[in-house]
Amino acid sequence: MPDIRGRISVNRIQDAFQNKKAFIAYLMAGDPDLATSAEYILAAQNAGADTIEVGIPFSDSIAEGDVIQAAR
Repeated sequence: MPDIRGRISVNRIQDAFQNKKAFIAYLMAGDPDLATSAEYILAAQNAGADTIEVGIPFSDSIAEGDVIQAAR
């Protein structure tokens, strides 16, 4: 849960690694659209993800891989 300034507590991240392993889901924001991205994030949470990393496509994705380029 975010703290009063809207930030995620470092303790929550440390807690995710308490057993030395964590399931970290990675999702690209906007793939295929923002509404579906939100659904995927909630699905990852409900599936037991310890943390969820949301990638934001760079405006010039030429240095990225095919999947991230397609998400632009």
